[in-house]
Amino acid sequence: MGASGDWADNYAVKRRTAKEAVGLIRSGKRVFIGSSCGEPQHLVQHLAEASDILTDLEIVRLLTLERTPLTLMAGQTKRNSFDIRSFYLGSARPRRLAENKRFITPINLSAIPLLFKSRRLPVHVALIQVSPPDDFGWMSLGVSVDITLAAAQSADLVIAQVNPKMPRVLGRSFIHVNDVDVIVEHEEDLIALDDPPELESGNVIGRIIASLIDDGATIQISLGTTLKATLSGLAEKNDLGIHTQFLTDDLMHLYARGVITNRKKGFNEGKLVASSAVGSKKLYEFIHDNPGIEFHPSDYVNDPSIIARHSKMVSMNVAMAMDLTGQAAADALPYNHFSGVTGMLDFIRGASQCEDGKSILMLPSTNADGKKSRIVPFLRDAAVVVPRGDVHYVVTEYGAVNLFGKSLQERALAMISIAHPDFRDELFHEAKKAGLLAPDLTRSQSLQAVYPIQLEEARDIDGEIIRFRPAKPVDGRRIQEHYYNMDKGDIVSRFYHEKASFIRDEIANISQIDYVNEFTIVAITGDFGFGKIVGVGEYLLNPAKNVAEVAFSVNKAYQAKGIGKLLLGKLAAAARDNGILGLMAYTSTKNHAMIRLFMSLPYKIKTFIDGDIISLRCRFDEKKHHHKESSYHA
Repeated sequence: MGASGDWADNYAVKRRTAKEAVGLIRSGKRVFIGSSCGEPQHLVQHLAEASDILTDLEIVRLLTLERTPLTLMAGQTKRNSFDIRSFYLGSARPRRLAENKRFITPINLSAIPLLFKSRRLPVHVALIQVSPPDDFGWMSLGVSVDITLAAAQSADLVIAQVNPKMPRVLGRSFIHVNDVDVIVEHEEDLIALDDPPELESGNVIGRIIASLIDDGATIQISLGTTLKATLSGLAEKNDLGIHTQFLTDDLMHLYARGVITNRKKGFNEGKLVASSAVGSKKLYEFIHDNPGIEFHPSDYVNDPSIIARHSKMVSMNVAMAMDLTGQAAADALPYNHFSGVTGMLDFIRGASQCEDGKSILMLPSTNADGKKSRIVPFLRDAAVVVPRGDVHYVVTEYGAVNLFGKSLQERALAMISIAHPDFRDELFHEAKKAGLLAPDLTRSQSLQAVYPIQLEEARDIDGEIIRFRPAKPVDGRRIQEHYYNMDKGDIVSRFYHEKASFIRDEIANISQIDYVNEFTIVAITGDFGFGKIVGVGEYLLNPAKNVAEVAFSVNKAYQAKGIGKLLLGKLAAAARDNGILGLMAYTSTKNHAMIRLFMSLPYKIKTFIDGDIISLRCRFDEKKHHHKESSYHA
């Protein structure tokens, strides 16, 4: 309908008290309640008070924090006033959810508007909350557009609570005075949330995901990522864009710091796009009439094809539990019960469809008291929110893995490697019992090792990004491929004899390391989880002398680029941190490159020659003097 000139007269005619408005609702009707922090609390309170005279109402809403306990009232068997339909995709394992799981309707958020507009689920009454009308009669749905706009557009009776504290948010967030049936003026504070509790594991995860997100990326962040973790992970990025379901205080802070500019989104450039806001009063003030922010309905914001149009789209969502095959369960957060879960799969699929996108699932490795692993053999008593085929990146405080394109054995090893060390033995045992691992695969010390993420580094070498990091148990196949691709002469230099095969057991000794007695650093090019190993540096501790022997191999095409020197530097740093006294290496007297590499260490180098073999040794407590450095001349 829109902006006809008589809207002000219509507004006056449609004004009612909340009691009068609720009195228009008849028994047996389906009533939608505005979602999330946009809930019209004043109207809902009067609806609850009318329960004595109304029977068989069906309340339709997103799972949300209830200030007025309609769900509790529906659960009382002595009356039959309310039935509840909560759109929610989670597992309903938390006690409060489990008690009312019969009310849950599993569905992806992007599909709900069609459900309303097609009248497959007719909405008879919509209770919504809006800002006061502007000069043209348009009222904004403010902090909650998501599925609320579709419900209001398709409802038989629309009752709008006009609240001066509701911000006017730009985008497709407006409904006209002529398109609502009843106006109830009532000013009250919007539902606001305090900052979520900080978790140290969340902060570590925040730092890990920083390495996965490029400057200029467009991001979606679910509820559950804490302010500190988000800031620590993203605060040094540049030109990030936002296309997300929930706008939060975390994102507002990043916007204020200039991290978010929305200039390189590739789609809706210059605009921060969301469908609702969940947070503090300051957040609601921030979005009011802000020309850089647009709110759109969920069938747009959560549409995977829309999500995929963005440049470097990254979805970051919190899982509650995952199994060794990659299946993920999720739940609304216990401290607020707002459901980001229902929109999770839309964003995961949209980011995965983006040519240069990434979907990331984050989960602390254990529950709050550390007594239960969140990585389990199989999800048996929890609803799977993300099927294993949709899972790509997984991050815990013990590292990151990419499950895309991986076999069940590779997935199991990857998930065990980022589980809490206290539970890895049990997970390995259960994986073998279930047939996820080869019968001859043995448990290695690396199962108990804590991945030293501080040694990760990315370098631009001749215009190509090469990542240096400690090897992981999942690297076995790629290390094997690296050796098969080596030059014949380099194989002899590395292994002291010709080799035509590199069998799995030999490679396991290199890739399944404990990061103390055995340590391997790899240099990788290409995408995370699919990169090609172009360099390997290893040390093996001689416990009798507390000295580690080092060995190296670098792909022929990447030699003379400083890769070996970087690998050696990181091995030396790791050895020092682990209390090892020094390093040693054996090589041919003709291997001038290896000799020069060892000589580049900032320590006094001792050399011993026995026939064609040279032994090089150094101690970390014997630094070189600049005027008298060790040297070797062939």
